Amino acid sequence: MVRRTRTRTRASRTRTLLARAALPLALVLGAAFPAHAATEGVTGGGVNDFSCRPSAAHPEPVVLLHGTFATWYEDLNFLQLDLAARGYCTFALTYGAYDGFPLAGGLKPVAVSNLEIKEYVEKVRGATGAAQVSVVGHSEGGLQALYLAKMQGIQPHIKAVVAIAPPTHGTNAAGLLDLGDKLIGRETMEKIVTTIGIPVLADEVPGGPAILALNNGPVAQPGIAYTIITSRYDELVTPTGTAFVREPGVKNQYVQDFCPFDPVGHIGEAYDLNVWHMVRNALDPRRATPILVCAVGSPG
Repeated sequence: MVRRTRTRTRASRTRTLLARAALPLALVLGAAFPAHAATEGVTGGGVNDFSCRPSAAHPEPVVLLHGTFATWYEDLNFLQLDLAARGYCTFALTYGAYDGFPLAGGLKPVAVSNLEIKEYVEKVRGATGAAQVSVVGHSEGGLQALYLAKMQGIQPHIKAVVAIAPPTHGTNAAGLLDLGDKLIGRETMEKIVTTIGIPVLADEVPGGPAILALNNGPVAQPGIAYTIITSRYDELVTPTGTAFVREPGVKNQYVQDFCPFDPVGHIGEAYDLNVWHMVRNALDPRRATPILVCAVGSPG
């Protein structure tokens, strides 16, 4: 159930507006969703339902990871509902939030939040009886998914990683990081974000602790299927190509490879119907289908 609150951060309000804009579009362009599910013989899945049992069609539960400043119910929540409607058992948590302030997650250092995520993944596996899960993450959530698969010793428990606009190699945030370096210096910036309780921002830049750890040797781990999705118009993870993992076997995809005129930006990628289609294809490549009608996502 979607949690509602009157007190929202600016980022949360933005995501809510985008979600409201995306939902009517989903109802129009996604009219074929139920028919498509029916052709697969899919029964209903679940949203954070630990009594959900994976079907033969979708044997791996899907764990979804939100981005910085977001929560489980404001970021990939509509994608989660879409996957559940297609028969997947889906699960999401708000990670990296501070006690007493659950309205924004993804704030703590990547390594700290990643332990929460690992514990949650194992909880999902234990409850559902699944040998493996697939992990889908957006923005920091994509970075967390890549970090989880490499750093936590649970590679055999992960079937697939689908990372949407992850800052895999760090981001300069459209040049703002470079400007900050010149004005006050990297060390001062890191002290500021740590002091105000957002140390993850120091993790997500080139040379940040999480970026160095992730890129120390191959990112992709044997036995895991990797798909990286981003937009050529992403304005926060820049340069956009830094999201990609250019290693054997990894699928690196721009939204515009399939829908050239989709102007979708960073936050909008979580709600973009074309991205959802790409995620579904990555989770179930045997039943992958082309995007026949491209949606128009939200810039920014």
